[in-house]
Amino acid sequence: MMKQTILEELDKVEAEYGVRILHAVESGSRSWGFASPDSDYDVRFVYVRPARDYLRLDTPRDVIEWKLDAVLDINGWDLRKAMTLFAKGNATLFEWSHSPVVYRTTPEWERIRETALPYFSEKAAILHYYGTAMSTWAGHLTGETVRYKKYFYALRPLLAAQYIERFHRVPPVLFDELLQMDLDPALRAAIDDLLERKKVTTEGESHPQIPAIRDFIREELIRQKAIGSSLPEDRNPDWSALNRCFAEMIGVRL
Repeated sequence: MMKQTILEELDKVEAEYGVRILHAVESGSRSWGFASPDSDYDVRFVYVRPARDYLRLDTPRDVIEWKLDAVLDINGWDLRKAMTLFAKGNATLFEWSHSPVVYRTTPEWERIRETALPYFSEKAAILHYYGTAMSTWAGHLTGETVRYKKYFYALRPLLAAQYIERFHRVPPVLFDELLQMDLDPALRAAIDDLLERKKVTTEGESHPQIPAIRDFIREELIRQKAIGSSLPEDRNPDWSALNRCFAEMIGVRL
């Protein structure tokens, strides 16, 4: 039922803005696999405008902020913005590309996704995940009590950074897939217990710290910051493949 509502909202976006949505996914806790019963839906999409809009001096906004309420959070990025960020190794876009919850997609998006893969940057992604986890740690996980869901907002990015460190590729979006890595037995047991507790708690509930998880987050933050800072710059400097793909998407021959 909610999927149909989301699809109807995406239709409204296309009709109101005169765009075509190439890819629309879930990007929040529902895509990561640890949504609470009262979690909202974080819908993200990439859209393309008619070719003439990309030739204007007064370029239209490259973001559509469609809906934000207690249930739905829907917004999207223009294709030019998305492909520019792909070139910079933007980890968020690579997550959108690999989200397990896809509301709508197109053959064109698969072409874009394949073109973008060589632009994945280990350094940019690890620093992104470190920053996400650090923000959660500083804002929510240093007190005597915590909201258990906030643990996941630090654990998942840190495990994603570990995945990149070990396998040198785009990490899985699903938390369960990240847990398939070899982990310290005490940490795994603590996470398994946390997952069980999470099933019967709402987002607003606070509980005592879990030492094994708190300590892992604190120590891994230090380690991933050092790793990300020490990695050499690895962004792909050759934008030609992305330029050709973008031109193809808007129907222009280079």
